[in-house]
Amino acid sequence: MSKARVIVLSVVHQGLTKAEAARRYGVSWQGVHTLVTRYQHGGLDAVDPRSRRPEHNPRAAPEQIRTRIVELRTELTAAGLDAGPLTLASHLRAEGLHAPSTSTIRRILTAAGLIIAEPKKRPRSSLHRFAADQPNECWQSDFTHWPLADGTDTEILNWLDDHSRLLLSITAHHRVTGHDVINTFADTINTHGPPASTLTDNGSVYTSRFTGGRNGFEYLLATLGITQKNGHPNHPQTQGKIERFFHQTLKKWLTHQPRAANLAALQAQLDTFAQIYNEHRRHRALNDITPAAAYAATPKAFPRQQTPRPHFRIRLDHVDTGGKISLRRAGRMHHLGVGFRHRSAPVLILIDAAEVTVTHRTTGEILSKHTINPDRAYWRNNQREPGRWPGSQQ
Repeated sequence: MSKARVIVLSVVHQGLTKAEAARRYGVSWQGVHTLVTRYQHGGLDAVDPRSRRPEHNPRAAPEQIRTRIVELRTELTAAGLDAGPLTLASHLRAEGLHAPSTSTIRRILTAAGLIIAEPKKRPRSSLHRFAADQPNECWQSDFTHWPLADGTDTEILNWLDDHSRLLLSITAHHRVTGHDVINTFADTINTHGPPASTLTDNGSVYTSRFTGGRNGFEYLLATLGITQKNGHPNHPQTQGKIERFFHQTLKKWLTHQPRAANLAALQAQLDTFAQIYNEHRRHRALNDITPAAAYAATPKAFPRQQTPRPHFRIRLDHVDTGGKISLRRAGRMHHLGVGFRHRSAPVLILIDAAEVTVTHRTTGEILSKHTINPDRAYWRNNQREPGRWPGSQQ
């Protein structure tokens, strides 16, 4: 029995005065009087301690906001997207609604049974976040596995800008090869310009430094003056951004989609994801803006000893059986004389405003350089002395 009930019963049934009860139980006379009055109006249950919580909290989140928080959490989770308090607050602001504090949002989600208690995590303040200062200062790349509906394994190759987290390229392959890395990298450069550096693991599609020599990707980077950085073996934290992207963002979203029947269907899903990720998903590490907005907000970095070059683009091709390459520029077809002895060679073609450079894709050797002349259909190799066509002896 509670002390309050004992005090009341000593007055009501034992005949103690209120002053005597106050002295015996070490309370004030006013306190005894209050308890007896409650008893007279509501019985023993009325004398138990009452909550001091106010009946109304003017700072509590309105019911409309509480309902929308629960709806957003459900919608985003079902779509396989982030749905934490920070993300929900961002969505509320985007809808023109007042966003409560993240602690309030967390309490609302907990009350709705939408948050499962987890062990205490490492405090965010203890983490050291490293990010490039400019877009195109560093591109990260990696690939991961994903099964089709029939269980066939595929590999998804990504290029991610370190500064803005912009998903520069995402492509599906039966198996990622060195040619896929070069092709997607070249396509990405044609869209976004060349980066100052790349950061990857030590997979053979990225580097041959542990097996001797250079692979095609390394020759391409050297040709363009791009710094190549590789993480330490067995230390994926170096590529932390793209590791988190794969395992916590991309795969979470794909898990909530219908399993793709073939590679083309998977690529269509990846294209949809890229638009959502770049254009609509606000990132807490980017001051609550999208990767696309962060990428566009800052001047771009360029490879060392390079300045922005107008009309810069890259193309992959093979020298034809006559030792030439065909190149369309400004709506007109031109022919580049590379050399008969290089026929059928896989090449990288680097094109800027004034010159075209043709490099062997496997060895990195510069095969030819050509001055751009819009008025001529044939551009000769400037690395060779002009003269008669020597035929098969070239």
